[in-house]
Amino acid sequence: MSTDNYYIEKELSWLSFNERVLQEAADKNVPIIERVRFLGIFSSNLDEFYQVRFADVKRRILISEEQGGGNEAKELLIKIQQKVLKLNQDFDHLYNDILLEMARRHIFLVNERQLTEYQQNWLKKHFVSNLLPHITPIILTDDMDVLSFLKDAYSYLAVELKKEGEATRYALIEIPTDEIERFIKVPEPKGKRRRKTIILLDNIIRLCLDEIFRGFFDYDSIEAYAMKMTRDAEYDLTNEVDHSLLENMSDSLDQRLTALPVRFVYQRDMPQDMVKKLIQMLKISDLDSVLPGARYHNFKDFIGFPNVSMKYLENPPLPPLDSADFTVFDNAFDAIRNRDVLLYYPYHTFRHMTELVRQASFDPKVRSIRINIYRVAKNSRIINSMMDAANNGKRVTVVVELQARFDEEANIEWARVLTDAGVKVVFGTPGLKIHSKLCLISRREDDGVREYAHIGTGNFHEKTARIYTDFSLFTADKSLTAEVRKVFNFIENPYKPVKFTHLIVSPRNSRSRLYRLIEREIEHAKAKRKAGITIKVNNLVDKGLVNLLYKASNEGVKIRMIVRGMCALVPGIKGVSQNIKAISIVDRFLEHPRVFTFENGGDRDVYISSADWMTRNIDNRIEVGTPIKDERLKQRIMDILELQFADRAKARVLDKDMTNEYVKRGNRKKVRSQIAIYEYLKQAERAEKRIASKQKNE
Repeated sequence: MSTDNYYIEKELSWLSFNERVLQEAADKNVPIIERVRFLGIFSSNLDEFYQVRFADVKRRILISEEQGGGNEAKELLIKIQQKVLKLNQDFDHLYNDILLEMARRHIFLVNERQLTEYQQNWLKKHFVSNLLPHITPIILTDDMDVLSFLKDAYSYLAVELKKEGEATRYALIEIPTDEIERFIKVPEPKGKRRRKTIILLDNIIRLCLDEIFRGFFDYDSIEAYAMKMTRDAEYDLTNEVDHSLLENMSDSLDQRLTALPVRFVYQRDMPQDMVKKLIQMLKISDLDSVLPGARYHNFKDFIGFPNVSMKYLENPPLPPLDSADFTVFDNAFDAIRNRDVLLYYPYHTFRHMTELVRQASFDPKVRSIRINIYRVAKNSRIINSMMDAANNGKRVTVVVELQARFDEEANIEWARVLTDAGVKVVFGTPGLKIHSKLCLISRREDDGVREYAHIGTGNFHEKTARIYTDFSLFTADKSLTAEVRKVFNFIENPYKPVKFTHLIVSPRNSRSRLYRLIEREIEHAKAKRKAGITIKVNNLVDKGLVNLLYKASNEGVKIRMIVRGMCALVPGIKGVSQNIKAISIVDRFLEHPRVFTFENGGDRDVYISSADWMTRNIDNRIEVGTPIKDERLKQRIMDILELQFADRAKARVLDKDMTNEYVKRGNRKKVRSQIAIYEYLKQAERAEKRIASKQKNE
């Protein structure tokens, strides 16, 4: 059976996911400040879409034209542009609605024309004292190469200076959000303290254009219009033998800084002469996306929109939970040796992870620590503990992934800092990203050397652990820790043969193992035994896996999926995928874990993994999935999944038309899974603590 007609293009599926983010901004049940922040998330997502996915389609078109191929990529580009135009229109309408909604709550996001004289005077003084030193206009000339210095995805004001009888002058002003907050709270006169007024940095600059240009240029009128360009974020590693990977990555980042644009967004009322000039100077091609927009760009800054009013205008905090498995023991090693521990962030505190490595950094029994990092926090306690451990004489190896997109520069710097601290830094192999989330600690104990491992679905990142949902398994199981050690050896020697029996490791055995697990469910279904597959991933686009799931569906295997982002598979098609149902959940936390469960005739297997079901993750990266052996932890994962499938507040149905309709509630209880999971885990930890206390007293 050919399944070519039963695929959704991954780029369109991705835009459908971002539409679900926009739905959250539109949902009036979401607190108003959170709705503003969802606008920021949508915008940030769209920036990355253009930098990566749109740019990839553009390259496919150019390659196809060079080789005389078909028009599939060009047709896809047209669909993308149509969808983005519709999403941007929805965004603009929604932004205006949210402004009105905030005004009803006495929060006013104003422009420079809506200020009182008192506020104007205050802002002009504030501008001269605090903002002007950060602003240097770029005067545009015909022979200027603006692409050599314009920053990717930064917002600029394009300034038009007119003088009768003279040629119009143009200038660019970067909105300096690296040094200054984008949102400035404006004081209110006495008697209006209840009113909260916020102005964007962009509009303060508009208000004070004369302060920037007066005395240097003669003009009759001066106007500023917002613009932003987005570059292709891909880069090529050089193949020069005498270049280290660190040098190659540094060179490649320079390539990205000068890459050609793929999108140009400009203020809708910008004069056409200015639009044409900028398009020419930015070398925008017919394949690039040119979009008229509103007065403000770089809406990604709205992710940090401040709540200047009542607490109820944003989500109430959910204090992270302590794990009773850890807290009843004097140290993390005793806890993990007692039994496997599973944490689910952000419901559980990430402190247990940072505490494990902190203790390991000075514990006299610890001999070595190995960890691989993909993304870490700006002031990472994990990294600091690695340096402390090296200072304490431990053998410390940190695998730094230099190819972590948009974190390359930070990781290059971490590599240098760690090396200077005496840590052994390993970079892996160019072209084979290391995306696994592993830590291995070797400890000499009374009965010999014992290893402790962490295998997770998310990064060792203190900040994202507060907003991403992810699983972390801590284990001293020898069958798992021995294979984690093999993974680290494989990273350093990727061409040396290695076999994994328990772990699912890309690119060594992920495809073959997943295929076998799905085929096994097919055999169970044929034999009328219990068969079923549950999948939770960020993205499902690998054709081989999709085809096998279609086959399993046709053989009677019931398949349930939770896919946050791209889903190429189309559920519910008679004769193809009638036994497959799929939902997507978008809520206050970013759904990030990868979980696969297989009924296996009644002896259920449960895995957590760092890998999505994408070809790159299965075949071209180092990823690690682990079986969950502890029946208690298996049940906990299944309970969490069941709460998500019961969601009747934030779950959307995934279908061929990408309608993003909410799962119908019917006569069922309105379950909001992320809140229900928090309550479930809170009760579970209380019960575990009572049991542990009772055992301790006995």
